[in-house]
Amino acid sequence: MSVKIHLNSEQIHALDISPVEEKIEDYLEKGRIADYEQKVSFELNYPRDPSDPRELSEIPEIRLWFVRLDARYPWFLYLLDGKTGELYRYIAMLVPHQFNRAEGIQYNPEALEIFAMKKIFVLHNWLKQQNITSTLKLKAIAQSLGFDLDDTLFNLLG
Repeated sequence: MSVKIHLNSEQIHALDISPVEEKIEDYLEKGRIADYEQKVSFELNYPRDPSDPRELSEIPEIRLWFVRLDARYPWFLYLLDGKTGELYRYIAMLVPHQFNRAEGIQYNPEALEIFAMKKIFVLHNWLKQQNITSTLKLKAIAQSLGFDLDDTLFNLLG
């Protein structure tokens, strides 16, 4: 039951997040949003000059579209397919980084730490609203970003 969201350059330039809203709002209305954990991915159709060496996450217009999406659905990364690298691409859209062809994405460590903790707090609250009390998913997300979270943190959050 994977979900692929198709985006084109016109939608990106217009900051049009309706392709996501259409799917997400339907899932929310049906109370089935948690069923889509790690099921969502994006297909970006963004034509570039063949001589343009940038990765998609290095193109300001695309990054701005993802910033808008994240502002609308700050818990969206819960839905992203981590197995295909979609989660890491999403994070690259939102966290300052360098891209090295040999080493891949190198996130700014401080920016990544702030981003990760903010997302943990957002997701913790959102999951509680969805009546999901397990912290395993939050720990897994944090661990995939290089952070180990102790249960003490979740006890503080209540």
